[in-house]
Amino acid sequence: MVLAVGLSAFGVGCGNGAEARNDNESTEPLGLGKEVTVPISAVIATVVEPGAEPRDMLRPGYAVGTSQQVTLRTEHSIQQQINDEPTRDFSTPALTIPMTAQTGPDGVDLTLGVVTSPDPDLAKALTAADGSHAGFEMSELGAITALRLEPSPDTSNGARAALEQAFYQAVYRSIAFPDQPVGEGAVWTVHQEVTGGVALDQVTTATLTKRDGNRLTIELEVTQTPKSKVWTLPNNAGTLDIEDYVMQGSGTITVDLGLPLPVSGSITVGGHQAYRDSRSSSMLQQTINTQVSWTE
Repeated sequence: MVLAVGLSAFGVGCGNGAEARNDNESTEPLGLGKEVTVPISAVIATVVEPGAEPRDMLRPGYAVGTSQQVTLRTEHSIQQQINDEPTRDFSTPALTIPMTAQTGPDGVDLTLGVVTSPDPDLAKALTAADGSHAGFEMSELGAITALRLEPSPDTSNGARAALEQAFYQAVYRSIAFPDQPVGEGAVWTVHQEVTGGVALDQVTTATLTKRDGNRLTIELEVTQTPKSKVWTLPNNAGTLDIEDYVMQGSGTITVDLGLPLPVSGSITVGGHQAYRDSRSSSMLQQTINTQVSWTE
């Protein structure tokens, strides 16, 4: 999803050692100490199998003012190789983000607790982010339609970028409900475009494996396909041909229709990608793995 590309070997207009990133999931801070709201691309949910009777419409049913304590954890690894050069590690440190969710008339407000990371430098920078705010605007089908970010004023750019990336990963691993009644065993697909330098068609296949009142256990399978065979690099730096792109994954989440965020679960998406500079025949290869998990 987030591509860290050493461009000097490709001769695409950057200086020696310069790097560019595909901002499908932002890695640069979006604002400087102020609230930023980012729209999220629309989703289309389609029922494949309605499941067993009884069937009901799945709808979030929490009242305004509902509170939930939940912890989001993200991991994101990138291994990159250009031609026969040694493989480089562009992974970002894991984050553990405890938060309090409070429902409002237009969505969910999030207040962050003490964010931690195994990376000592990032962990130190994140101490200033305690008490930061974020939020989701959501549709009646549970789809996230906008992401709101408001780190504390003293949060450094590095810590802010890490938080933004974690929330983007969470947003694009969320699930929307179908607009038809379904029961246990139901299967539906959710189509969504993940925008950025490489625009992706993401298809999430959801299977409702268990329902106990408002509590749903849903198995997820995710695949991503580029919408183009070319990656247009940022800042007019040129283009790369997409030679290979395989990104897929799976996981299970538990959601409660009376609460705004998942109560548990984990989703892992990974794969490999290959890009070629047609002018020099240089090849860039990446192996990427992302995990998003929720716990109460």
